[in-house]
Amino acid sequence: MELRQLRYLIAIADEGNLGRAAARLFVSQPALSYALRRLETELGVRLFDRHSGGVTATAAGLDVLAEARRTVTQAERINAAAERHRRAASGVLRVGFEASGAGELTTRARAEFARRHLGVRVEPKRFDWGQEADALRDGRVDVAFVWLPADLTGLHHETVHTEPRIVGLPTGHRLAGRAGISVLEVNDEPLMWTERAPRAWVDWWAVNPRPDGSTPRWGPTNDNVEEMLEQVAEGAAVCFAPASLARYYTRPDLTWVPLTDVEPLRVALAWPAGEDNPLVHGFAAVVRELAG
Repeated sequence: MELRQLRYLIAIADEGNLGRAAARLFVSQPALSYALRRLETELGVRLFDRHSGGVTATAAGLDVLAEARRTVTQAERINAAAERHRRAASGVLRVGFEASGAGELTTRARAEFARRHLGVRVEPKRFDWGQEADALRDGRVDVAFVWLPADLTGLHHETVHTEPRIVGLPTGHRLAGRAGISVLEVNDEPLMWTERAPRAWVDWWAVNPRPDGSTPRWGPTNDNVEEMLEQVAEGAAVCFAPASLARYYTRPDLTWVPLTDVEPLRVALAWPAGEDNPLVHGFAAVVRELAG
């Protein structure tokens, strides 16, 4: 059994159709059918029922698929661990962040680390809503500023930054001239949200439930900060954000007003638990010094 066969199996299950799976894998459909038959023969069980609409996993197939997904994920993490060491040896540190990250601390830490480590190239990697922790586990970055709440399983993490939250409004909105507002004052406003992040993350940002027990009025969804701000500027909804977003995403058609009665954003610096990359620990030392 090879990892290639397990990836084939996962693609077939995801697509529910051998033709679509073959196209996704860039192999011919006959080759994929042959690979599936060989794997079923090797395992001694039928993994999929064939029918006119495609294929459906059998009970045995579902169990094998669950193990296949775990095996492929673990294999990817093995490669990611090796990649981290290759990059450390070559003098590259990949720093992940979301939107405005930890505000000015993000930029200052990268600059100061680069000043102290002249032979190291620091690569900033920006991610969309709630994706920083997964990027660390998948090996796409070496260290990251993670907006909390987040699933930090398998990661070492330290809270290094806090900042107030604000509400983004279209210019000319009835609340745009205020020095500060309560979250309850925007209860009737449609609120931007995303389906890309975990639900606990979405609810925390939306302040759901509200202090009076009510739920937000959900507005349009978005996949990233640019889409969110564009829809707010158009008047489709309002959005909640950290205060630093107002500095990093200044627009003439948007107004930012402080939220006076919600807890601030906390940002953690995180990296894989047990990581012995000296570049990661050097970056963490710089962040601690600047944050202190």
